[in-house]
Amino acid sequence: MRLTKTFPFFLGMTAVLCGCASHYEITKIDHSRIIVDSTYDALPNDEAEAFIAIYQAKVDSIMSPVVGHTAKSMSSGRPESTLSNLLSDILVWAGSQYGEKPEFGVYNMGGIRATLPKGKVTFGNVLNVAPFENKICFLSLKGSDVKDLFRQMAEVGGEGVSSSVRLVISKDRKLISATIDGKEIDLGKTYRIATIDYLSEGNDKMTAFAKHFDMVSPKAESNDMRYIISNYFKEQEAKGVVVDANVEGRIAVK
Repeated sequence: MRLTKTFPFFLGMTAVLCGCASHYEITKIDHSRIIVDSTYDALPNDEAEAFIAIYQAKVDSIMSPVVGHTAKSMSSGRPESTLSNLLSDILVWAGSQYGEKPEFGVYNMGGIRATLPKGKVTFGNVLNVAPFENKICFLSLKGSDVKDLFRQMAEVGGEGVSSSVRLVISKDRKLISATIDGKEIDLGKTYRIATIDYLSEGNDKMTAFAKHFDMVSPKAESNDMRYIISNYFKEQEAKGVVVDANVEGRIAVK
């Protein structure tokens, strides 16, 4: 099937839908991710391949460079996972570059869109993990709001938290206990947190974040999480360190 033959069809369908627009309304919007791999090579389209070839070298030059290495494949999952642990720790690691000393980091499971492979990690791999324009940010919450934040994490079965955090949640998703650096949450204290700007608005059911104050949220493209993650890998690679992460009891279900 040639692309040029499908175009009039879509024009016709657009005209029909527009002409009937007054009789319909959107009731649901859904989406899914389609991995384009060798499955689609059985019926190649010469015209499409020629079009793509013009840009392939440029794309490969951006996506193919190796930024680091991992000791094992890493994926995300609740209540805790290797990849969510790693990304939350990277948020805290990045704090020094902004003159920040966050006491903990939070990365949402929904923002992790792929696994990291074992061995070579390319910029393309990082982009698959963090494809959105989410940027790092730093904010403050009162201890009482931090406790609410952890309750909200418990209600969904867990989110990514950095190594200083220990949460215990019940099987019916209630928060049993929470500590930061081994200490109970001080309800009157102010805590500094590293996260992403998307969560700072209270999204992904973490509404406690909307009560933040003293937020630092740089808007330049260089602050996108894909670059923060890549920079972490590059620094470790320069040190000869193979990146690793483990499930270590940051969030336990009892």
